[in-house]
Amino acid sequence: MEIQSVLNAFGALSQESRLKVFRLLVQRGQMGLPAGTIASQLGITPATMSHHLEQLSQAGLLSSRREGRLIIYSANYDTMQSLINFLLENCCEGKNNCCTEINTDRKP
Repeated sequence: MEIQSVLNAFGALSQESRLKVFRLLVQRGQMGLPAGTIASQLGITPATMSHHLEQLSQAGLLSSRREGRLIIYSANYDTMQSLINFLLENCCEGKNNCCTEINTDRKP
């Protein structure tokens, strides 16, 4: 993953509401949620939600699809995995495979 893409993704996630949106969509899986439902669940106005969804989409963190009149947003797991891989790329200076024990499926 290119450094600029990493910076864009982390920049998008560095705002509290966008981080909450992304985490909610990660929890929903590939089914995703319509923008209005996301806004309602997080208590964010629709205009502000549109801005946050655009920022996350431009950073490659969200995918969207149209279902009738709704646009359904979901987390882009490929980008999320690329970010994790980037962070762990040179873990432990390449010694002992210490990072292979990190479980990305673990919940806090």
